[in-house]
Amino acid sequence: MRAALGAGTGIARTLSVALAALFAFGQAPVRAEEPAAGGEVVIRKAAVDPVEAPGLSPDASEGAPAAAETSAPPEEPAPITVMQGPPAPVAPSEPLPAAVYARLNDTAPLLQRLTGKDREAIQAFYALGDFKLIWIEKGAFNEAANAAIARLRAAGEDGLDPNAYPVPAVGKLSRPDTDAEIAEADLKLSASLALYARDARGGRVNPAAISKLITPTLDLPSADAVLTRLAATGAGAGEVLQGYNPRQPGYLALKQRLAGLRAGRTQGAPSVKLPDGPVLKLGMSDPRVPLLRSRFGLESRSAGTLDAAPGESDAYDRSVADAVRDFQRSRGLPANGTLTRATVAALANPSVPKASASEADLLVNMERWRWLPSELGPDYVFVNVPEFKLKVFREGRLRDETRVIVGKPTSPTPTFSGMMEYAVVNPSWYVPPSILKQMLASGRTAGFEVVRRGGAISLRQPPGERNALGFIKFMFPNQHAVYLHDTPNRSLFSASTRAFSHGCVRVDDPFRFADAVLPNWTQERLKKLIGKGERTLRLPEKLPVHLAYFTAEVDDLGSYRTLPDLYGYDGPMKVALGLSSRSDAVAKAPAATKKAAEARSVPRQAATREAVRSERRAAPRRAPDMFGETEGGQVYAYPQRSFW
Repeated sequence: MRAALGAGTGIARTLSVALAALFAFGQAPVRAEEPAAGGEVVIRKAAVDPVEAPGLSPDASEGAPAAAETSAPPEEPAPITVMQGPPAPVAPSEPLPAAVYARLNDTAPLLQRLTGKDREAIQAFYALGDFKLIWIEKGAFNEAANAAIARLRAAGEDGLDPNAYPVPAVGKLSRPDTDAEIAEADLKLSASLALYARDARGGRVNPAAISKLITPTLDLPSADAVLTRLAATGAGAGEVLQGYNPRQPGYLALKQRLAGLRAGRTQGAPSVKLPDGPVLKLGMSDPRVPLLRSRFGLESRSAGTLDAAPGESDAYDRSVADAVRDFQRSRGLPANGTLTRATVAALANPSVPKASASEADLLVNMERWRWLPSELGPDYVFVNVPEFKLKVFREGRLRDETRVIVGKPTSPTPTFSGMMEYAVVNPSWYVPPSILKQMLASGRTAGFEVVRRGGAISLRQPPGERNALGFIKFMFPNQHAVYLHDTPNRSLFSASTRAFSHGCVRVDDPFRFADAVLPNWTQERLKKLIGKGERTLRLPEKLPVHLAYFTAEVDDLGSYRTLPDLYGYDGPMKVALGLSSRSDAVAKAPAATKKAAEARSVPRQAATREAVRSERRAAPRRAPDMFGETEGGQVYAYPQRSFW
């Protein structure tokens, strides 16, 4: 919609259309007529005069039949209609809509974290309403605005920062608000509401900045969709805004625990509600200054010196201005030391105290719930990687659960949601190209056969009890090429920390799991297929699979517990949420993650050799693994990671 607000966009678009038509007609002369109704531009191809046409001389027509001289003129070519797009909106004539229009054309940001895409959506929303105000009526917030504002101020209940969604002041000064100030307040409230909804759905942290293996499909609402819903619900706008937060029981349990931790805790610096008054700058005097001095713990008046008497209590002097500047900086406001309307509004809201360590753990895990779909589905599979556990839900109830083996810290299991489509009984394993050369060069290919696959040579491990995938695998196509599967290494399930794989999830008792996810198959029927060749079993309906990463949870009995931060994700999450400094995050990273980071600074060949030795020591004599771990504990180093 930025184009809709630019006056010259239509002309530029018409010119580009005409030029494109010129080349489309083989450089024949064209003429563009005036735009027709509906924003159409009609372009006609001109008749070619043989005398003027390139490559023809005036003598070229000599010897032509006489009838050609008297032939009828060529018919007018059919017009070609090209859609130009809607005309640019005209600035409204009414004062307030005109002020909204002018502010939207101003490049100054409405809110610092608001994306350019959301700003365009806000422009579209107001343009559809002829740039009329949405939240302010007769100089005050309307019913929908007040309901939504109450939710913004209670953002801390859901682990969000209320200071991130500032509420503009309206009608609180002794002088009437100007049209420009009212327009600014209406638009800035829209920006805060749009940002809240986006953050509530998971837009506050970029998951890829934590790890490239965290790839949720975020359903971030557009600003215009949010504002349309809120404006239409009146007094219910607060509930609608709240609805953008997760509603899963696991999230609500963490939210309730957060409220318990904060109950009765002393809040940060107290709020102060200042009476109406003008903007204050250094050197001015105002009866509200004593309230500011009390709020910031300053002396009732500035101390005297040898050259000057003590200051007046209502003097907005350097000490007060400096205190205001520090406060503005803490709230993300322009730190100029001037008592602006935004500063007055911020002073009226109590500051949120710094989160404790346990509270920070809660906030991190509440944020992770925002990365899951708003609806997990009535039937789904849920794997919590740090818990080493898989759960199957049917009609919203727990149907079964089992132990799993997940990726090592050096090869983490990705975090995302997918759809299980089919299972394969008696699967073959095709050696990934990344380790094929090493296996062929070593000669350790016992039990494998050379096959042609997709026009290339590959090693295939036939189905059987020693197959790296076991007797069955469960497929949910995804960008990481990971899946759930059986394993011949049964003894590993007895370990308390089961992080042994190269990314896929190995399932204990896979046939019991298959019984829970394949409606038309029982364990007994499936086991009868073992040894009878590879067979694909398609699910009648795709089943959601959620690979999640939660290090704090409230269990089914209501007990709160924390889990190991297996991949060291908690530290970067706390930094991203402003809950700790970067140095703290590095200091608390798991040892395995630190070693992996240190290994990246070692020459590649030496690091690979050390990784091989370490792997041999950690996993002696293991059966074939899907990533090249062969009988005898030999591990083949490979240059790039693969999740086959």
